[in-house]
Amino acid sequence: MSSHKPAAPDALTQKLGTFLALGREELAMLDELQGPRTYIPAGKEVVYQGQHGHAAYVLREGWACSYKRLIDGSRQIIDIGVPGDFLGLRSLLLRTSDQSFVTLTDVEVRRVVTSKLWDAFRKTPRLAGALLWAVSRDEAMVVEHLVSIGRRDALARTAHFLLELGARMRLVGRGSHDSYECPLSQSMLADALGMTAIHLNRVLRQLRESNLLVFREGVVRFIDREKLADMIGFDLSYLDQGGPVLD
Repeated sequence: MSSHKPAAPDALTQKLGTFLALGREELAMLDELQGPRTYIPAGKEVVYQGQHGHAAYVLREGWACSYKRLIDGSRQIIDIGVPGDFLGLRSLLLRTSDQSFVTLTDVEVRRVVTSKLWDAFRKTPRLAGALLWAVSRDEAMVVEHLVSIGRRDALARTAHFLLELGARMRLVGRGSHDSYECPLSQSMLADALGMTAIHLNRVLRQLRESNLLVFREGVVRFIDREKLADMIGFDLSYLDQGGPVLD
């Protein structure tokens, strides 16, 4: 009897499995959809704003972010990419990329093979549905971030974002109910939240002193996750992680 265990599903497969259980045909097409593995060091731009002929990627390991550069040189981070996410899929059909993508850590990616994307829609409609679910979920997160920056105060905005990241990491087996590794610097997190690093530091201290969460040395640890979620009205439903809707 072989002692080899079956390989654990990669982060993207785990995430898509939240929407539907992928069969052998869908899994084969999902693999064909992705080119060879490529390793990119931290701090490298994968796609730049205004780029023609840009590509989309599957982020297999590591963290990245998308951002918009403003005319004064400042930037607004749009979203943070974690394992299992697509980079640039939403803007793949635009003639030029509407945003930039940069690696925050060393990453492993696989480029989306555009011709195979059309094959996926023609030959495996269930997989196509799962891909559209992933894009729709990403859009729901961008909407939630817009609400945060526009309407939530600094403490609620910060807590909401860190709770969301925790839920996303648990979905792909990279975190627990109580903690997850988070390689974001405070200045990076401040850019994502639309506040200064000094203001963010005060907010994190307030959360720590209130015995709600601690963000220290690259780890977010929830001291009282339920109380924090109740306090800011964090509703997980927009992430649509309730389990497969199709068998």
